[in-house]
Amino acid sequence: MSSNRRILATSLAVLTTFATLAGCSRAGGDDTSAAPAASDDKGPAAEVRLGYFPNVTHAAALIGVDKGLFAKELGSTKLTTQTFNAGPDEVNALLGGSLDVAFIGSGPAINAYAKSKGEAVRLVAGATSGGAQLVVKSDINSAADLKGKTISTPQLANTQDVSFKKWLVDQKFAVGSAPDQVNVTNTENAASLDLFKQGGIQGAWAPEPWSSRLVIDAGAKVLVDEKTLWDQGKFPTTVIIVRTQFLKEHPQTVEALLKGEVAAIDWAVNNKAEAKTAVNESLKKLTSKALGEPVLDRAFENIELTVDPQAKHFPQLAKDAVTAGVAKEAADVTGFADFTLLNKVLSAAGKPTVDTAGLDKK
Repeated sequence: MSSNRRILATSLAVLTTFATLAGCSRAGGDDTSAAPAASDDKGPAAEVRLGYFPNVTHAAALIGVDKGLFAKELGSTKLTTQTFNAGPDEVNALLGGSLDVAFIGSGPAINAYAKSKGEAVRLVAGATSGGAQLVVKSDINSAADLKGKTISTPQLANTQDVSFKKWLVDQKFAVGSAPDQVNVTNTENAASLDLFKQGGIQGAWAPEPWSSRLVIDAGAKVLVDEKTLWDQGKFPTTVIIVRTQFLKEHPQTVEALLKGEVAAIDWAVNNKAEAKTAVNESLKKLTSKALGEPVLDRAFENIELTVDPQAKHFPQLAKDAVTAGVAKEAADVTGFADFTLLNKVLSAAGKPTVDTAGLDKK
């Protein structure tokens, strides 16, 4: 090869190297202002795995599945569902990658975000406000009467567990088995009903319909309705969180689910009797037992179906977990919420949008 040809070949190689390096710099350099979602977007998912509870507080999920409203919006995307008794187990499924989207309590939702150091999940919508009560034996008339008693919550560190233990601290009670303490046991909702009837527990901080079942089927009475502890009686009982990776890769699928949720809530609001029937039929399929009409009516009276997750309360909820003794430090929930798709759906439907007050990025 002549010297001129060697020089030309060398020059071309150098130019190619610089071009490659420049391209890499543009694609993966220090500029993080460009949203990664555009490049991560893989279109609608082939399958979406949805988790929820067989509780009235998850009525939007139950109706969305039962009436085919999720499936209608998802189109060719396969909907696979799984039910849970309490949030911590659902969090494990999400963080383990076996679940994509979850209707879940606010406490475990925060825990999932904190455990993954703010990486694994995003809060994308609300589902239910209200629907949790401390119900007790008829001879318990005040907080002081709880000393030496055993009260159940569905699971350690779930939403009701945090709420009850935080409330106990506010009442200046300690959790424990001593005569001047309150013993807190974690029991599945269905089992707590039997234990209450048998005298194994003297009360429960429970979500609907279990608080209503304890009142109507087992003779309990309400000592505390949690809505009385919150501004305007509104607090996030059930919200929707999504694996961050799934949200980035399949935003169309998440948007379709949110459309289904909005449709489910609209249908429930406009068809109250039919909504109760649909929820009851779903509960019968999932738990092998339908609710009595008085229980169903009372449970629905105590909840509000809403896509607003009450974002302003999440910083306080994160602090409550510490007060309750289930977290060592309050989770930093800034950046937790991504309501982009929810607000897109709400705007298209002519509905008010929601904001991230309290959850905005730093």
